[in-house]
Amino acid sequence: QVQLVESGGGSVQAGGSLRLSCVASGYTYSSVCMGWFRQAPGKEREGVATIRIGDGSTVYADSVQGRFTISRDNAKNTLYLQMNSLKPEDTAMYYCAAGRIYRVGSWCNVNADWGQGTQVTVSS
Repeated sequence: QVQLVESGGGSVQAGGSLRLSCVASGYTYSSVCMGWFRQAPGKEREGVATIRIGDGSTVYADSVQGRFTISRDNAKNTLYLQMNSLKPEDTAMYYCAAGRIYRVGSWCNVNADWGQGTQVTVSS
């Protein structure tokens, strides 16, 4: 099992930026992908971005394409999500996931471990 701890959330005004971090520990060698998901009140959890550990390929939701960047520091076992040009509709709890199965072009949520989440609030 992989333990994941997110940080970096907060409150910002529209147009601002935040960088989320997710530190992984435990059986990290078992992960083939990592990703960010978010869940707003009253809505289902949705995929935001995924990175494949082997080749670094990425997938983004259409709603964040061009504004968010997912990256990973292998030496630090840390996943990042750089969020720029934030909008009120980006307000949500953001979760980090590490998956043991990955289907190309999909989200990293199959046979995955999850963090506890970090809150992002964007005001207009």
